[in-house]
Amino acid sequence: MVLPRLHFFRIRKPSLTRGVLLSLSAFVVSLRLAGFPYIEKLHGSRWQLIAVPFACWGMLETVRCLRRRWDLYHAGVMILLYAELMILATALALWALL
Repeated sequence: MVLPRLHFFRIRKPSLTRGVLLSLSAFVVSLRLAGFPYIEKLHGSRWQLIAVPFACWGMLETVRCLRRRWDLYHAGVMILLYAELMILATALALWALL
């Protein structure tokens, strides 16, 4: 019995789940590398630059899900893109603390 692969693991197919999870994981990694739980130990790290390509990859995955015709799905994807843009800006700002 052959089980089909999940839609999440099919790289050639667009997936909102994959895009959002990539961006959120990049955000969490960037916060952890900056010393997030302890605000007095907030610092910049060169390793935070690793989170930026993953945030960009998440944005590209979300852009792939846009449709040509305007509808509520398109509006929801645009809102996700704005949120992922804020994640990217936050990762870059935390990296600039260096």
